[in-house]
Amino acid sequence: MKHLPAGAAVENNSGEGNKAWNSIGSGSNVFVRRIMQTIMLFVGFAVFWMFVYNNSASPFGFPATISHYFNGISAQEYYDPNLKNILKNASMKDKTVILTTLNDAWAEPGSIFDQFLESFQVGGNQTKKLLDHLVVVTWDQKAHSRCVDLHKYCYQLQTKGDNFTSEAFFMTPTYLHMMWRRIEFLGTVLQLGYSFVFTDTDIMWLRDPFPLFYKEADFQIACDFFNGDSYDLHNFPNGGFTYVRSNPRTTWFYKFWYKSRESYPTMHDQDVLNKIKMHPLITNKKLKIRFLSTGYFGGFCQSSKDFSKAITMHANCCVGLENKVEDLKIVLKDWKKYMALHESVRKNSHPSWNVPKSCRGSFERSREKRKKNKGRL
Repeated sequence: MKHLPAGAAVENNSGEGNKAWNSIGSGSNVFVRRIMQTIMLFVGFAVFWMFVYNNSASPFGFPATISHYFNGISAQEYYDPNLKNILKNASMKDKTVILTTLNDAWAEPGSIFDQFLESFQVGGNQTKKLLDHLVVVTWDQKAHSRCVDLHKYCYQLQTKGDNFTSEAFFMTPTYLHMMWRRIEFLGTVLQLGYSFVFTDTDIMWLRDPFPLFYKEADFQIACDFFNGDSYDLHNFPNGGFTYVRSNPRTTWFYKFWYKSRESYPTMHDQDVLNKIKMHPLITNKKLKIRFLSTGYFGGFCQSSKDFSKAITMHANCCVGLENKVEDLKIVLKDWKKYMALHESVRKNSHPSWNVPKSCRGSFERSREKRKKNKGRL
């Protein structure tokens, strides 16, 4: 057996040890790299899933929308000193205003706007005082001029070249664009820190609604049909009458609602609300939603049966300006008769509405017409 010098033996052992160590080290580096790659893969997947969740349709079938969509909805109005001044002057002590929208067709003498303002007068002290807090948002110059002649708080909305002067027939492109522009504007009002009651102009104000609003709710909305449970999201809401408190939840919600239109381009705001009202993001935001009873906030779809409880009457389930005008005249006539009664007689009376007459069947006729025209150029 050949003996190696001690130094050579140590060197040889050292070399063998280095080879072994290098071999182990090389394996460890590969193992570490694989672990890091796996971790990065999971992190990337998590980031991707968060992006998909916030920007595209969820697996539950909810619409594509961006949960953190918080850019200014309508910057032009947000920075408009004229709007800020009008809201400030019209607001109640708690920074609440009443808002409605008006175009030329509805502003014509003897049309909807005249009846709307008359309803506040007929309601007596309960409603007449509320005119001091009403801001009329006009869609065109003619409507604005008429508003200025009749009311002190009028604001002309910028419509970006759109023509909203004539009657916007239900579910036409003009109608849809007008409804979404309205949601956009209301979102801006919330951003400015003002709570609001929004009312369609074809709603007659018969009594002061504020005592009947739910104190804890963020967003309250009237119904075409009310099922008896104000918490039940399965109610059929009507966006023509809402009471919304300005806070971070409602400001976010209006942006979420407005953004959701992109997922349902052929639907109006009310139908999109029905699609998104059960969205988990709304649940996570803890937005408090309540539905208003038609026993108080009624309409032609489902009217208030008890005159002693009626607060508003809406010409819903009715298509056509002439139909609305004729039937709302009847509403005001019925209400004037009731209010003219002596208080003692009024308490024991059981009157009923004589409407709808002109509106009867107009909604179904319009629906059938849309079905027939569907797919036509």
